[in-house]
Amino acid sequence: MILVRHGQSEFNVHYAKTRIDPGIVDPVLTEEGRLQAQAAAEILRAHEIERVLASPFTRTLQTAEIIAGALKLPVEIEPLVHEHAAFICDIGTPAGDLAKRWPDWRFDHLPDRWWPESEKEEQLQARCQRFWDLVETHTARPRTLVVTHWGFIRALTGLRVGNGHLVRFTAPGAAELLHPRETA
Repeated sequence: MILVRHGQSEFNVHYAKTRIDPGIVDPVLTEEGRLQAQAAAEILRAHEIERVLASPFTRTLQTAEIIAGALKLPVEIEPLVHEHAAFICDIGTPAGDLAKRWPDWRFDHLPDRWWPESEKEEQLQARCQRFWDLVETHTARPRTLVVTHWGFIRALTGLRVGNGHLVRFTAPGAAELLHPRETA
C-alpha cells in the first residue's frame, strides 16, 4: 500500500508562515498543491496502482482527482483516513455538497456531517487500527493508494511527511518514505 499526503492547501501556506490556525474550513489545494499531486501521479505510474482510497476532505479529494485521473482509476471515499481533528481546516464539507461537486463518486455511505468535533490521540490510533483491520486482508492492498493527511500518516506509520510525499506501508511498524528522488 502507498500512502500519499495531499498536496499543499491554502491552510498549509498560512500555517507554515505563522504557526497560527488561519481559520480556513476544508481548504482547497494551491497551485503548488496541484503540481505536487501531478508529480505524485507521475511517480505512481510505475507502481501498478489498482485502487485509490481518499479521505472526504476537499484537499484530499482534489489530490485524488488529479492522481486517479492520470492513472485512469476510480476513487473510493474512505472516511477512516480523514485528518486528526485539530484545526478549523478539519471541519469538512457536508457529504451532499461533496456529491454535487464530484457526481461520479459515491458519498452515500457517509452521514452528511461525517467529520468529528475533536479527536484524542487514542481515538486516532484506534481509527488507524480499524483502517488496517479493514484493508489487511484485501487482495488489492499491495497496489492500493490512500490519499490522506499528515496526522493520519503519522499515527499509522510514525513518519512525518510533507505535502505530496509518498510512503510505502506494508504493516504497522513497516513504512518507508519512497526514495527522496521519487518525491522531489
